Amino acid sequence: MISDPTGGGLATALREWRTRRRVSQLELATRAGTTQRHVSFIESGRSAPGRSMIIRLAESLEVPIRERNDLLLTAGFAPVYPQTRLDDPRLEPIRTALARILDGHLPYPAVVVDRHGDLALANAAFHTLTAGVAPHLLEPPVSVPRVLLHPQGLAPRVVNLDAWAWHIIDRVHAESVRNPDDRLRDLAAELTGLAPPRPRDSPDHLGFAVPLRLRHPDPADDRELTLITTLTHFGTATDVTVAELRLEAFLPADRETGALLAALHRTRSHRSPGTGPSGAAAPEAPPGTLDP
Repeated sequence: MISDPTGGGLATALREWRTRRRVSQLELATRAGTTQRHVSFIESGRSAPGRSMIIRLAESLEVPIRERNDLLLTAGFAPVYPQTRLDDPRLEPIRTALARILDGHLPYPAVVVDRHGDLALANAAFHTLTAGVAPHLLEPPVSVPRVLLHPQGLAPRVVNLDAWAWHIIDRVHAESVRNPDDRLRDLAAELTGLAPPRPRDSPDHLGFAVPLRLRHPDPADDRELTLITTLTHFGTATDVTVAELRLEAFLPADRETGALLAALHRTRSHRSPGTGPSGAAAPEAPPGTLDP
């Protein structure tokens, strides 16, 4: 969030975003199609930019559209980016498209989360990953990072918890730094308290490329799932809600995991014939609800 949208005004807010992005006034001017002198005048409060210039500067700095609305309000303009509830009828085409993507990813798990990592949608295979998770962690809003790292969540089943936990924490922390947000900062602090000590670098350290090694949901089965993840977002959305959605898909890292996921999905499908699109256990289940 902008640190001081009333006292510092637009000049301070733009300067903060430019500094956060590590962009010079000259580079910003080049990106936005203006002059360094004009950018300097705006940041010093000597020039009051119009709405279109504010949008161009914000876009050039990759400011999220929620915060672009804040910049416009700070400058005395009305917000231009709507924020629509995901269950609003106007977003039905988006929900349909996401459901098709999630169902098309079966038998592999996939979820859609918001900017804070709270669950918006999930396909049926994601329940494979949440088998045995404490019911209170599955009450809306469901924090996917918390489910992954909580000792009553998936943490006891994560074989490489020391590395995987810090992979998640570093990602949440990086997002909170790039796009400051109190909830993300608090979530990063909470997850840090749940995680084991950060592992020291070793000759086989792979840095950010950390697969998830997950024990089979059946304690009597000693096989493991090895998963890698992909992240996708809407690159051209003009609605705040849609722009903040992230699709996280889990993919098998080896043939054995692929076969095991397919078998687990077949078993679940036979046990839960009423499961609907995007993993809802029943048509009346509220968005973001998971089966315990």
